[in-house]
Amino acid sequence: MVVVSGIVCAVTLALTDTVPPAAAAPGDIAEPGHALAWSSCDDWVDTSRVPTAQCATLSVPVDWTDAANPQAAQVQLAVLRVPASGKRLGTIISNPGGPGVSAIDVMSRFAPKLAKTEIGRQFDLVAFDPRGVGFSTPEVRCETDAQLDEDRTDPQVDFSPPGVAHIEDAERQHAQKCLDRVGAPFLAGMSTENTARDMDAVRAALGEEKLNFFGYSYGTRLGTAYAEQFPDRVRAMMLDGVVDQFTDPLAKEIVSAAGFQQAFDAYASDCASQPDCPLGVDPTQSVLRFRELVDPLAGEPARTADPRGLSYQDAMTGVDAALYDSEDWPRLTDGLTALARGRDADDLLELADEYSERDEEGHYANLEDAFDAVHCADDLYPSDPAVWAENDRDVRRAAPYKSYGEFTGFAPRPLCVFWPVQPTAVPHPVTSPGPGKVVVVSTTGDPATPYQVGVDVAAQLGAPLITFNGDQHTVAFSGNRCIDKPLEAFFIDLTQPPADLHC
Repeated sequence: MVVVSGIVCAVTLALTDTVPPAAAAPGDIAEPGHALAWSSCDDWVDTSRVPTAQCATLSVPVDWTDAANPQAAQVQLAVLRVPASGKRLGTIISNPGGPGVSAIDVMSRFAPKLAKTEIGRQFDLVAFDPRGVGFSTPEVRCETDAQLDEDRTDPQVDFSPPGVAHIEDAERQHAQKCLDRVGAPFLAGMSTENTARDMDAVRAALGEEKLNFFGYSYGTRLGTAYAEQFPDRVRAMMLDGVVDQFTDPLAKEIVSAAGFQQAFDAYASDCASQPDCPLGVDPTQSVLRFRELVDPLAGEPARTADPRGLSYQDAMTGVDAALYDSEDWPRLTDGLTALARGRDADDLLELADEYSERDEEGHYANLEDAFDAVHCADDLYPSDPAVWAENDRDVRRAAPYKSYGEFTGFAPRPLCVFWPVQPTAVPHPVTSPGPGKVVVVSTTGDPATPYQVGVDVAAQLGAPLITFNGDQHTVAFSGNRCIDKPLEAFFIDLTQPPADLHC
């Protein structure tokens, strides 16, 4: 998952180097025949936060290759707009990441911050929930709330042959539930390539000739997919927390694990400076101490005030959620301290719930199901069990804090191996929509989207890179003037940021 301006969302994976798909011709996307019919947003967001917000829906085809068919199945995209508070220059569409996060929900919280900037004064701020996500319909939802709660109680740490068989059987059952409840045609249409086409339809319905775009985390993949298909329609694009879409998913998993280990080490070092650190005052022993705290949960959950208790899976999820942003480190310390002292460990459970988008009534957003559907529509995962077993060895080396037990020579294959539809994307280096159109932002201590990926993608795009020296995932327009002011100038008049800017 990823944190964008203090909001949790998820990250994505990709595949191997190959030739990029051809850009769509200007006529490939049907221009909607009417403008959006704006109305109240009361049914979707807390409008007391954004009283000027307007909402609408836009119909797009499930299958863009069948767009000319009047009988083609349709998706109803949910769209939110916060009008510029001053003299309007244009529109910016924003995607906060995921995939699976409601961009509308995030924008309802993000827009009040942007309203204080020249961006909010001069641009309409627009978000749409991607197909299958949030308030767009139909939604991708494979399991009930009770089933999702039950899934989280399974530690899935037994990598013996019977244990691996158990985990893979659970993945097969989940894939079948998705097929039964959602259907193959809709699952096949959940690719990022299709969402980029949807975004072009939103642009056209807004009456905008060119696209201005904020892309965070997975949103960077959406942005580059759009730029490849519609390079002439890009005016200005900011990519913050760039996902890797040009290496295979196994290598990407290792890189991601190493990024989280780096974040864990940074947290452990900071924690060790405090005399009551639950991991002790010697950072070199922090992984050992951490495993001593969490490993017993695989056999018996820790107690919480919530009757569910804290499972092993929830503990690890809560830890990873806190590692996305150093501002959450105090909550992580509180949770680990509770484990160490045998107290109610609700801090970690709450972090896990936030990560999974489970509310206080026990209802889940469809984040996880949509996340899986997009991944599996985009990326081809090898089916050879031996490949995944070897990858498990490498992941354990890259992230020992994540490693339960010892390497067994066996490992479960992930959900996408058993997915009922074939992926449609091909892995490739990103291609530039043209000079002066893109700015990349990358954070040195980003656990989810490694800094070097941002460096590499900026080079591939021929785009300026803004480096943020910090321990968090994404940073643009979260209040850092060193970053925000150059980005404001870029979107307002296309002024390029200073070369090699470090903040």
